[in-house]
Amino acid sequence: MLATGADPVKLSLEGANSLPILYLRSLADSKAMVAQARSAKQVVVVGASFIGLEVAASLRARGIAVHVVAPEPVPMERILGSQVGSFVRTLHESHGVVFHLGETVRRVDRHNVTLTGGETLEADFLVLGVGVRPSIALAEQAGLKMDQGIVVDEYLETSAAGVFAAGDATSWPDPYTGERIRVEHWVVAERQGQTAAKNMLGARQRFESVPFFWSQHYDVAINYVGHAEKWDTINVDGDVEKKDCTVTYQRDRRTLAVVTVFRDLESLAAEWEMERLSKGSSVADRRNRPVA
Repeated sequence: MLATGADPVKLSLEGANSLPILYLRSLADSKAMVAQARSAKQVVVVGASFIGLEVAASLRARGIAVHVVAPEPVPMERILGSQVGSFVRTLHESHGVVFHLGETVRRVDRHNVTLTGGETLEADFLVLGVGVRPSIALAEQAGLKMDQGIVVDEYLETSAAGVFAAGDATSWPDPYTGERIRVEHWVVAERQGQTAAKNMLGARQRFESVPFFWSQHYDVAINYVGHAEKWDTINVDGDVEKKDCTVTYQRDRRTLAVVTVFRDLESLAAEWEMERLSKGSSVADRRNRPVA
């Protein structure tokens, strides 16, 4: 089984050697960040991703000043939409995080970080959270089929018989939508590893789990069920600003994903319904059936 995961996207920054630049992908990365944080007063986080903003929250909990630099106008708008993304920004600002949106880092000069707009920020170290890429070099060398990752079937078997793959590097047929997807979350990797192991022992079990993750920001957990790369409608039940909501992402009247804040039971119900609809129906049925 190939479980090679993903590698952090690394930026080539002018003067990068003059300041510690950290990523968060492993336990060793975490320990290095904790060590640097012990004496830090101000940190610049590049990337308003889940990883970047979770790191920002952790650093603020340690009393460290945090500036977040990101090219998008609204944090995580591509994943959560503008309303939830704006809520996330307001939440972090209420805890003292300063955002520099529509910006990237131009260069680093010791403890000075210069942005593309010309502003200079002081930093004891940088944290880069600008995404990951699937680690597929070994699979490519083996001649396995690729499509945004290592292609597997519903049993998580690759294009080579007897070779399985699981986790961040894997592109699999989603039983709920019938589309091929790749998801970078540890719950998916854990569940795929369990299914692939059973199938390596001859179980022939389909991978039918619905993607799920949560993201913790201070005292607020954002739960996400499903997978929506594109949508045409966002429905909000409750009040996002009051931290009491269920947000549904739909395309062609079909629910693709559900985000909840302090509504755990509704999150579990959404996951159960998606898994129910994933089982015992054809791909054509799944694509044509609207879901409320």
